[in-house]
Amino acid sequence: MRSSAIDNEHEHIPEPSTPTSTGASSAMTTTARIALAVLLTGELMNIVDDSVVLTAIPTLQHSLGAGPAAVQWVTAGYALSFALALITGGRLGDIYGRRKVFLLGTIGFTLASLLCGLAADPGMLIAARVLQGGAAAVMMPQVLATLHVTFAAENRSRAFGLFGAVLAMGNVVGPVLGGALTDADLFGLAWRPIFLINVPVGLAVIILGRKFITESTAAKADRLDLAGVGLSAIAMVLIVFPLTEGHAHGWPLWCFIMLTSGLLVLGAFLRHQRHRADKAPLVELSLFRVKQFRGGLSAQLMMGLLVGLFFMTWTLYLQRSLGMSALMAGLAFVLLAGGEFMGAMLATKTAGRFARRLPQAGALITIAAMTAYGLQISSGREDLTLLAMSAPILVLGFGLGMISGPIADLTLAKVPHDRAGSASGLFNTALQLGYALGIALNGLVFFAVTGGSPEAALNRDAFTGVLWWGGGTLIAMWALMFYLPEHPNDHTTESGGN
Repeated sequence: MRSSAIDNEHEHIPEPSTPTSTGASSAMTTTARIALAVLLTGELMNIVDDSVVLTAIPTLQHSLGAGPAAVQWVTAGYALSFALALITGGRLGDIYGRRKVFLLGTIGFTLASLLCGLAADPGMLIAARVLQGGAAAVMMPQVLATLHVTFAAENRSRAFGLFGAVLAMGNVVGPVLGGALTDADLFGLAWRPIFLINVPVGLAVIILGRKFITESTAAKADRLDLAGVGLSAIAMVLIVFPLTEGHAHGWPLWCFIMLTSGLLVLGAFLRHQRHRADKAPLVELSLFRVKQFRGGLSAQLMMGLLVGLFFMTWTLYLQRSLGMSALMAGLAFVLLAGGEFMGAMLATKTAGRFARRLPQAGALITIAAMTAYGLQISSGREDLTLLAMSAPILVLGFGLGMISGPIADLTLAKVPHDRAGSASGLFNTALQLGYALGIALNGLVFFAVTGGSPEAALNRDAFTGVLWWGGGTLIAMWALMFYLPEHPNDHTTESGGN
C-alpha cells in the first residue's frame, strides 16, 4: 500500500484566493458560489442527457429511420461508455488537475452534443452518444472531487446537499425537457434541439469554469496506469452490458459468459492494483481501509439498485395498471422529484449537523412511504388517481432526497485530497453498477410475473413485489450507513485508517 506516500503528499491549490471555506461558520464567497453553480450545471447536463432522449425516441426513430436495435443503442451507448470511463476519469483529475480535466470533459461533451444534433443517420448518432457518455465520465468525477477539496465543514455539506438536489431535479428534467423541445419543433429541427441546447450551456460552463473554479491536484503528479485503465474498462463492459441488456434478449448463454469473464477481469484488475501499490495505481486500494468509504460505497450501490428496480417498473405500472397517459405518468415523476428536491434542500439547510442520522432517517421515511404505497396498491384499486397517491409519492421522494447528497459528503469525508478524483470515480461507478443490477433484477422481480403482458392485475402484482424488494434494499442501505460518521466532528479528511 502507498499509505505512507499518501501521507506525504499535499493538495496543490495554487491560487491564493481559493474559495475554500475555513471553518464551520465561514460564509461562502461569491467566487465559490459561482464555481459551485458551474459545477452543478455540469452535473445537470450529464444527468439530463442520460434520459433526455427517452421521450424523443418516436420522433427520432421516424426522422432517421432507426430500427429498434439502433434506438436501444442510442441510450445504451451513452450509459455504457459513461460507466466504463468513470474510474479513469476520476484519476485523470487527480493527476492533471480537476478544473483542467472538468473543462476538457465539458469541451468533449459539448462537441459530442453538437454531433448528436447534426447526426444524419442512426450510426452517427450512436457514435456521438458514445462520445458524449465518455466525456460525461470525465466531467462527473471532477464535480464531486472539486466539491470535496474546495469546500470545508458546513459549506461542504451545503454544497453536497445542492448536489443531491440537482440530482433529484435532473432525473425529471430530462424526459420533460426532451418531450417539450421535441413537441415545440424549434426551427423545424424536431428532436435535434434536445442535444443542441447543450452547446450554449456547455460554452457558458467552459468560460465561467475557467475563471471561477480553483485548480486542485496532488503536489506529486503520478503517471496514469494505462494497464489499469484497460483492465477496468474491459471489466466494466463485460459486467454492465449483459446486466443491462440480458432481459431484452432472454438471458442467452453469452450474457453469463460475459459476466463470468468480467468478474475474472475484475479480479485481474485488483491484483494488478495491489502489485502497483507503490507505483501510482489507478485505484488506491488503501481507500478501502477507511470504513466510512467502504460503507458509503456499498450504500451508493444499493441506491443505484433501488433506482434501477423502481423507475422503469413504476412507469409500466402507472400506464398498464392505471391506464395513465405518458403525460400523466410524467407528472407522477414530477411529483416524486418535487419531494426529492424538498428532502435535498433539508439536507442543505442542516449542513451536516446530523451526520449519518440524516440519511438514515431518510431511508426510514422512504421505507415507510414505500410500505404505505404498497398497501395502497395491494388494495386492488384500478382507479387509483395521481391525487390519491400523491401523499406517499411525495413522502417517498422526500426521504430519497435526504439520502443522496449526505451519502456523497460522508463517504468522501476522510478521503485524502490527492485521491479525491479516484474516490469520486469509484463512487459514481458504484451507482452505475447498482443501476445495472437493478435493471437485471427487474427480469426476476417484475417481468417474470407479467410475462410481458399488459394485463392490469399482473402489472399491479408485479410492481407490488418490486416495492417489497425496494424496501429490503433500503433496509440494507440503512444498515450500511452505520459505517458513516455519527457525529459532525468526525467529518474530517484523513489519509487512511478507520
